[in-house]
Amino acid sequence: MSQSMTESGLEEMRSAKNGKKARKRGQGEGSIFKRKDGRWCAVVYLGYRKGKPYKKPYYGKTRKEAADKLTAALSDLQKGIPIITERLTLAQFLKRWLEDSVKPTVRLSTYISYNQQVTKHIIPALGNIWLQKLTPQHLQTYMNAQLKAGLSATTVRYHRRLLAIALGKALKWGLVARNVASLTDTPKAKKFEIETITPEQARSFFEAIKGDRLEALFAVALSLGLRRGEALGLRWIDVDFESRTLRVSQTLQRLDHELCFSEPKTKNSKRLLALPDTLVSKLREHRTRQLEEKLAAGEHWQDTGLVFTTNAGTPIDPRNVKRKLDAILKAAKLPHCRVHDLRHFSASLMLAQGVPLKVVSDILGHCQISTTADIYTHVLPALKREAVDVMDSILTGTR
Repeated sequence: MSQSMTESGLEEMRSAKNGKKARKRGQGEGSIFKRKDGRWCAVVYLGYRKGKPYKKPYYGKTRKEAADKLTAALSDLQKGIPIITERLTLAQFLKRWLEDSVKPTVRLSTYISYNQQVTKHIIPALGNIWLQKLTPQHLQTYMNAQLKAGLSATTVRYHRRLLAIALGKALKWGLVARNVASLTDTPKAKKFEIETITPEQARSFFEAIKGDRLEALFAVALSLGLRRGEALGLRWIDVDFESRTLRVSQTLQRLDHELCFSEPKTKNSKRLLALPDTLVSKLREHRTRQLEEKLAAGEHWQDTGLVFTTNAGTPIDPRNVKRKLDAILKAAKLPHCRVHDLRHFSASLMLAQGVPLKVVSDILGHCQISTTADIYTHVLPALKREAVDVMDSILTGTR
C-alpha cells in the first residue's frame, strides 16, 4: 500500500466497500459515502452557520460520478467561484428580486413594467426551472418561442435585458455562478422609422387645434417635444411668463389603473425650456379659459395647480388626450398620428431647420446625444448634404 494513502482515505475505502457512511473530513476536503438507497453522495463542508454545519451535497449513481462532482466543486472553491447552496426556482427568485431589489430602487412605472412582463410571460414559461440549473439554452429556446408566438423582437429583447439585470443581481447575491442571460443571442429588432412632417403640415395642425380647450397642450407637445406625461404633469408654477420659460419637473401616468405623478423619465428629463412667443400667447389664453371653467365649476372645482385639467380641475387621463387628438385629426381630415408622434415631429422639424443636434437632444431631455442621433438618423443625411453644400459655397464663392 502506498505511503501516501492517508488514514481517512483508508477509512473512506472501507466505508465505500461496506456501503457505510464515511467519517467526515476537515473543512473544504469533502467526503463521499453510499446512501441506503444505493446512490453515492459527495459532500463539501463549508464551515458553520448559526452554530450548525453548512454543507452542499452532490449525488451520483456511481462513486466516480459523485467524486467527479466533488472535484469540480472543490476546484470552483479554489478559483473563488461560490458554491450555491440555496435552492430556488426562477419564479421564486424573480419575485424576491422584484420586491427586494427593483421596487425600492426604480421608478414605479419601471417596477410595474418589470412585474407585468415577469408575471405574464417569463414565469409561466420558465418559472419552474431551478435557478441554479437555468442554462443559456433555456433562455434561447424561450426567446425563439416568444418570437414564434407573435411577440415583437423589441419585447423579446426587453425580456432578455430584464433577465440579464435580474441574474446579475443573483450573481452578486451568490445564488448563481454565472449570468446565463448574457450568454444568449440578442434578437434583431426591426428599426422603427420615425415619420416626419413638413412645416406646411405643422401649420395645418395648428389650424386644426385652434379653439380647442386642449389647444395649448398639443401646441406645447409639438413646439417643445414634450412627452404626453410631461405635458399633463405641468403646473402653473412651472411656467414663468416673465422669463418665457417652462420647467419640466414631473410626469403624469396611469399606473395600476390609477393616475400617478412621478419623477421624469431620466435626470436629463428634468429641464428648463425657453418658450416661443406663440406658445406664451396660447398658454395665456389657456389660463384665462381655465379660470372661466373654475368659476363655472364653483365648489366642485379641485385646485390641483395643473396647467391642463378636466372641467373640474382634476388631472386629465392620458387616454382621453389620445381620444381628443384622434377626433381633431379626423374632423380636419389630417393623417392619423399618436400623441407621442408630436414629440417626433418637433425633433424632426427642428433638425430639418438646421437646429444643432446637441440642442435638439437637450430640448428633448435625452441623456446622450447618441440617443437623439440614433432615433432621428433618417433626418440627418439631408442635414449632412446641406452642410456639404454650404462648405462648397464657401470654397467656391457661390451661393
